[in-house]
Amino acid sequence: MEYSVSSVLSLISHIHAASADFTNKMLSEKAPFVSSHGFILFQLANSGSLSMGEIARRINRDKSTTTVLIRKLCDEGLVTSESGTKDSRTKYISLTEKGREYNSFTSSISRELLSVCYKNFSEEEKQTLLSLLLKMSENVDSAKKERLTLV
Repeated sequence: MEYSVSSVLSLISHIHAASADFTNKMLSEKAPFVSSHGFILFQLANSGSLSMGEIARRINRDKSTTTVLIRKLCDEGLVTSESGTKDSRTKYISLTEKGREYNSFTSSISRELLSVCYKNFSEEEKQTLLSLLLKMSENVDSAKKERLTLV
């Protein structure tokens, strides 16, 4: 398929889908997980204990979907769930030792995928791409907030 400036969102969607397929295939070789599970482990490894709501926000999923994803990670012994001290309705999720080990595996998949994506890119091109995508993301986030305040 040929892409033009007006089809940039289709290209971004294609890259996202192909990246998810790559990641899911690699993850499935070790355990029955998908890329969202790996992203949760990554967030926990970088931030420590997080509330379910914060995880949902960071992985851009609704709370019910996040609950299902977390439950699977709990069942596999990769994370623990504990009630908050101030509000027992708030659940905090933390990595177990097994989760930290598995996160190392998922991190290696991420590095491999980045290597594939950035093949033949100069450092300057990588920085330019990041800058442009951040700008686009900010534009979309801003428009989303404006729409929500108009409703």
